[in-house]
Amino acid sequence: MSFQPRFRDVAHLGHIELLTPKLQESLEFFTKIVGLYESGRQGNSVYLRAWGDYEFATLKLTASQTPGVGHFAFRTANAETLEQLADHLQQNDVSGKWIESDLGHGRAYRFPSPDGHSVELYYDTQLFEAPASLITHLKNNPQRRGLHGVAPRRLDHINLLAADVSANRQFYQTMLGMKVTEQIIFDDGTEMGGWLTATNKSYDLAITRDNTGGHGRLHHLTYFTDTREEVLRAADLLVENGITIETGPHKHAIGQTFFLYVFEPGGNRFELASGGYTILAPDWKPIVWTQSDRARGQAWGLKTVESFHTYGTPPIEH
Repeated sequence: MSFQPRFRDVAHLGHIELLTPKLQESLEFFTKIVGLYESGRQGNSVYLRAWGDYEFATLKLTASQTPGVGHFAFRTANAETLEQLADHLQQNDVSGKWIESDLGHGRAYRFPSPDGHSVELYYDTQLFEAPASLITHLKNNPQRRGLHGVAPRRLDHINLLAADVSANRQFYQTMLGMKVTEQIIFDDGTEMGGWLTATNKSYDLAITRDNTGGHGRLHHLTYFTDTREEVLRAADLLVENGITIETGPHKHAIGQTFFLYVFEPGGNRFELASGGYTILAPDWKPIVWTQSDRARGQAWGLKTVESFHTYGTPPIEH
């Protein structure tokens, strides 16, 4: 019997490579204001992690002429599954390549999505080892709780723009075994958004419609805070540091996270979020939101800002 990807073959979203034309400014934003920790450097990239991330790095900042996502990566359940998924992709005419030299993890299989995003699978990873100054008596945390900046706990999810949401959503289902949790389907049958999970979170990956004709673009990346109060505190910290808030704080209808969106200095949209829900039901059926549902705005009535439907990175020149 041929291999078929199963739910949980992908363990979780592991890391994101964010491209920035302002590397030093982006680095200062993510370390001094957001409160991430620098793990290492290689070439024109800097590797970062949140205080609750168990791996060496969850964010790779890479200098580039334009902003956007270089690649994003999922850790697999085990080494055997990595090989099986890579072979499954190849057998289904998804051509990729093995990456051997990135900092913080072992060999990885990198391949394109239908929209042109660069996706990576890996298993062997470098676990974070806290220096003496960060060792915590709470031995189930990787280090002491962060005390500078916003100090989010961990990487949460990534939202990609795609010209064809359905094709891309099906790709992650059939190629990686991810589960669909929620969808937006308009009256004409067009799928405007799909949310997928590899865990019991409401989602690890979101795909929303790119109406510009672009491909391979990023909508946003998100780090998670433990409480809503931390998101509210973040709003003050961001404004005090000259960072313009795009929308929020407020509560999403989809996913039910309490959110705040800004643009980091390189031009990429960045979200801080808390809350949301977990899925325990093994027979969960995708929640479908209609065109009229979405016209009502977010959970408490805040209308979705127009830039949410038009802006992504890299920007589209008109």
